[in-house]
Amino acid sequence: MTDLTLSFDEKISGFTWKDAKELDKDGWNARNLQIYSHAGTHMDAPRHFGVSETSIDEIPLESCRVKAWVANLENVPAGSLIGPHQLNTSILKNLQPGEGLLLHTGWSKKIGTDAYRNELPRVSESLARWCVARQVSLLGVEPPSVADVNNLEEVTRIHQILLGSGIIIVEGLTNLESLSSKLVDFWAIPLKVSRGDGAPCRAFVLSES
Repeated sequence: MTDLTLSFDEKISGFTWKDAKELDKDGWNARNLQIYSHAGTHMDAPRHFGVSETSIDEIPLESCRVKAWVANLENVPAGSLIGPHQLNTSILKNLQPGEGLLLHTGWSKKIGTDAYRNELPRVSESLARWCVARQVSLLGVEPPSVADVNNLEEVTRIHQILLGSGIIIVEGLTNLESLSSKLVDFWAIPLKVSRGDGAPCRAFVLSES
């Protein structure tokens, strides 16, 4: 099993905590957590960009487990648009409807830097529409978003193309370099937040093909 989830710590934008109870004083340790719904490793719900009212708690658990192809894109430049032509030949030829796609860019190594959010490689419209045409069920990326968070038009368009076609989006993945196989058994289980537009999730690979 390979964990692909970021730990919530001081490097995660949108996450803070403070002690609520202390062992020596109160008898146990406990924290109050404040977490932005799209902080760290997380899953987007369709209502995040208004394509429907489907919320994160309404995404079926069976949709959170997919066979997923891992695309090696470590050489893509910062700020670049990723197109379908950059996927390796085995993915282009063999990806089947209902399978997922994980984009391994190595971007999680930049967490805690300004570049992590503001210079991310992102999904092009052509790749988003390719995923729709090939009936990809889930798209996972290492940056905090599939699109430029500083460009409202772009980030809206890419999310609406993907979410509007029923493609689950998982953002903020890490540790993809630990995967040796091109096809893996991928899980991403989000917190069950009522009417949630998204939520942190635990992402992992159970086995590799």
